Amino acid sequence: MEEIKLRKIIHIDMDAFYASVEQKDFPELIGKPLAVGGSEIRGVISAASYEARKFGVRSAMSGVQAKKLCPDLVFVRPRFERYSEISKIIRKIFYEYTDLVEPLSLDEAYLDVTQNKKGNPSASLLAQEIRKRIFEETGLTASAGISINKFVAKVASDYNKPNGQKTVNPDEVEPFLEALDIRKFYGIGKVTAERMYQFGIYTGKDLKNRSLEFLEQHFGKSGTHYYYIVRGIHNSPVKPNRISKSVGAERTFNENLSSEVFMEERLESIAKELEKRLQKHKIAGKTITLKIKYSDFSQQTRSKTLPYFISDKALLLETAKELLYQEKLKESVRLLGISLNNLNTEVKKTVVVQLRFEF
Repeated sequence: MEEIKLRKIIHIDMDAFYASVEQKDFPELIGKPLAVGGSEIRGVISAASYEARKFGVRSAMSGVQAKKLCPDLVFVRPRFERYSEISKIIRKIFYEYTDLVEPLSLDEAYLDVTQNKKGNPSASLLAQEIRKRIFEETGLTASAGISINKFVAKVASDYNKPNGQKTVNPDEVEPFLEALDIRKFYGIGKVTAERMYQFGIYTGKDLKNRSLEFLEQHFGKSGTHYYYIVRGIHNSPVKPNRISKSVGAERTFNENLSSEVFMEERLESIAKELEKRLQKHKIAGKTITLKIKYSDFSQQTRSKTLPYFISDKALLLETAKELLYQEKLKESVRLLGISLNNLNTEVKKTVVVQLRFEF
């Protein structure tokens, strides 16, 4: 019988990160329902405090809708430089334990601690120690999921939020997933969950009882993914050199714009911000995409691929303007964005050694 190869993976997820930073820096906000980004007039919320979440306020929700749910909601402008500053402190802690760190965003990351710098065989104790260090150095709490692969660790990190952790040992993986509500499966959104309900799939066990053929027939390639993850099979390694597929910048306007002349002015500041991000990471790309969100919230993208790599503001702006005038706008515009993909980054292969171990 083939030996089962296992990893020890920790998924660290900061608790309501943006909102918690604001409450830490401004104590008068502690205990108040808080939304970072958006406003009661327009815009979309980037993050919500736990006090706001009790009212149903969530990230990606419009400020107008959030205010209806929570009349006492306090809106604050996001301070991404501050969030990035604290994120660097947190990542520095991660690298004291392992070099196999895969950041997903400013506030979450996977760590492979199968072999770690502390020589500690217990991934659960390491997660506890990391969370303690984060609190001591930033004053913020984090939650953690610990298991044999990234998928189960990610699901587990949400289990005892906030400021908690959940370990799913190797022999507990399948029972844990079988008992899980299908909406708790990372990667299964509201629309997919509704489709699964139509087939009588409400839990991991229901999903597991469906054949590979059935899932592929009704969910395509995703069906194959669902078939394996519900059995605890997810072999994707922690990738410390995640390469961005695109880099972009966008702006939501206080008032809808109907004139391309005014839009050109906004595009110039967006191109300047994008240039700054590209130069910081020494990235260039060939494909420029202009994102347009209209007043009715419909969205359109227009792209152009150049024969050479670019990263400077002048060429980004020139191409974005060309795309702007490519065809007539349907409505007034509430958001513009410029992104660059087809980048000059090289994907580096990471070899991860898998070992048999006691969890």
